[in-house]
Amino acid sequence: MNILLTGAAGFIGMHTAERLLQQGHHVLGLDSFSAYYDVGLKRERAARLCEYPHFKLLEADINSAGVLADIEAIMQPVRVVHLAAQVGVRHSIHQPMDYADANLTGFLQVLEWCRRWKTEHLVYASSSSVYGGNRVYPFAESHSVDHPISLYAATKKANELMAHAYSHLYGLPTTGLRFFTVYGPWGRPDMAAWGFTRAIAAGQPIEVFNHGRMVRDFTYVDDVVDSVLAVLQRPAEPSHVLSTSPDKSTAPYRVFNVGNAQPVPLDAFIQAIEQALGKSAIQIHREIQAGDVEITAADTESLQAWTGKTPATDLMVGVQSFVDWYVQRYGKDGEELDKKA
Repeated sequence: MNILLTGAAGFIGMHTAERLLQQGHHVLGLDSFSAYYDVGLKRERAARLCEYPHFKLLEADINSAGVLADIEAIMQPVRVVHLAAQVGVRHSIHQPMDYADANLTGFLQVLEWCRRWKTEHLVYASSSSVYGGNRVYPFAESHSVDHPISLYAATKKANELMAHAYSHLYGLPTTGLRFFTVYGPWGRPDMAAWGFTRAIAAGQPIEVFNHGRMVRDFTYVDDVVDSVLAVLQRPAEPSHVLSTSPDKSTAPYRVFNVGNAQPVPLDAFIQAIEQALGKSAIQIHREIQAGDVEITAADTESLQAWTGKTPATDLMVGVQSFVDWYVQRYGKDGEELDKKA
């Protein structure tokens, strides 16, 4: 099957593309290689994918002129996995226009492409951030997401609304996946797993926000890829029951949580990294940051019912896998920190 995957040089994108290629699909990976974090890391991910004969890489911004023609010159996509986005809650406070360009205009471009191609199924990345001010745990897809507390979250909710409009107007099957704190090998340097591991390995202090009173539904990347592929194989269908719930519609539209459904305190996550490294963290406690939520917890019953899958990798197993990868790449004592991080 011909599949367009945007954000192919990203963390989840690389893992997803690699699994699709291993299954024998033809994948066109689109990525702009933005400088939000280390471009060298992105190029290493892309190089891994380019070793597969059925992978083609197109380096371009979704919003750039001529990108549609470039895609069509390579393949006619049957299904689309849209993972490209400007990520990061905190960055959205300081650089809001980046999110308008990538997450709103960029997503509209993808919807228009899918309409043009009569795509069988569009699967796209949403985020647990959409739950914002919700205080009912665990978060279920039926809960209101009307109170985002960051611009990033607002753009992800907007994506879900835009997808619904296209599903209704054009019969385009769309499925949004609300990812919960994804971590694992080849992860992003701006996320907690990387930042904590990097500092602890180098004997540097870590900043622990909200004085450690945070709970996260940490989700291992292989589980996320399992969910993406399982959903991709089953295009969204209209619900037979009229509902005002955000996750059901009379259009071919679905939204699912993708989380481990086993939220843990931030302290437990730090302890797992300490154990994997064999080093203790030096902690500096800070107040909670603007845009952060104190707790994320996923209800994954809908994903289980739809795909038969739900993320379940044990935290210690996942953290050990990430730390092993990090140590192999950067060294246990941080001696390669300045060269590669």
